[in-house]
Amino acid sequence: MKTFKKYFTLPASPEEVYLALVKPESIMLWTGDWAEMSELPGSEFSLWDGSIVGKNIAFEPNKKIVQHWYFDEASSDSIVTIKLHPQGNETSMEVTHTNIPDTDYDEIAAGWVESYYENLLDFFVED
Repeated sequence: MKTFKKYFTLPASPEEVYLALVKPESIMLWTGDWAEMSELPGSEFSLWDGSIVGKNIAFEPNKKIVQHWYFDEASSDSIVTIKLHPQGNETSMEVTHTNIPDTDYDEIAAGWVESYYENLLDFFVED
């Protein structure tokens, strides 16, 4: 099992980034796919039309999101923690994803950069 940890800088406030990560309507705007999300701890979520599924563990509005991501045959909990840190007019998004199965690590790490960060960056950057 491996851990992914990375900091991403987004040109938006922590409040704006938080809403983009927890509101289904906003998620659909930056992913282009259907999303099911609730800020209720214990609720199930589904992103990218079911490509990522799991359970919401905890929320600290505008500061932190903790989720359990499901992997088909992994016996250990794979926990994602997203912390939002104000950085001037921007936000530093700290992503820690633990207990990633070795066989899925490269795909998951690339997904954090290409699917999450780059899509969020495009969402917040005005043309």
